[in-house]
Amino acid sequence: MASKDAIASFIRDAFPQTRVVIEAVGPMTATVSLQVDDSDLRPGGTVSGPTLMAVADVALYVAVLGQIGIVPLAVTTSLTINFLRRPEGGRRVIGECQLMKLGKTLAMGEVSLYSEGLDDPVAHVVGTYAIPPEHLRQVP
Repeated sequence: MASKDAIASFIRDAFPQTRVVIEAVGPMTATVSLQVDDSDLRPGGTVSGPTLMAVADVALYVAVLGQIGIVPLAVTTSLTINFLRRPEGGRRVIGECQLMKLGKTLAMGEVSLYSEGLDDPVAHVVGTYAIPPEHLRQVP
């Protein structure tokens, strides 16, 4: 398993473009957040779909790394999002991930996305990550 701090350091170095913050990493779980800014909004002041998908993808990746350690070559193989309600542009987006299955080569999880402070999710995401074979896990 990898700690929250180890994963945050890896994400910061490997993906400097991300603004997603790791809030918590636990057994088969992760919580992340994103402070929404104008670049994340679409007309009407709602958070864009690509922004929501990015938050969900990071949440899933963090949950996977929390279980298997820092494996840079673990990659998304599928990501399906269901938009449930309008996410509010003035609130942080919170992503709560729960891994449903963790095998040797695949991990599957679901992410509930929320507008901070509101009880009802704005989107539900299901995703799968491919985990590389042991000999490919380390990047030179």
